[in-house]
Amino acid sequence: MSNPNSKDDFLNPRSAYWGDFTPENLTFNANLQEFAQRVALICGLETGGKIAPQEAYEQIKELWKQLKQSKKNLINNAAPPNSEDV
Repeated sequence: MSNPNSKDDFLNPRSAYWGDFTPENLTFNANLQEFAQRVALICGLETGGKIAPQEAYEQIKELWKQLKQSKKNLINNAAPPNSEDV
C-alpha cells in the first residue's frame, strides 16, 4: 500500500530550510517554494497551449505581488530583538 502523501509529495516537493532560522524566514521560504511551484505549473500550461501567454503573465504577475507582500510583512518588518528586553 502506498503512502497517501506520496502523490502530494511528488507533485509539490518541499526542500528543507537551511538558512538562519526565524519563524519569519521559515514562513517566507515556504511562500517562496510555493511561488516557484506555481510559476512552473503556469509555464507548463502556457507551453502546452492550455492558457494564453497574456493569462500566464497576469497570473505570474499576481503571484509576484503576493510574494513581494509576503517579504514585506515577514522579512522587512521583522523587528530586531530589543536589547532592553534581554
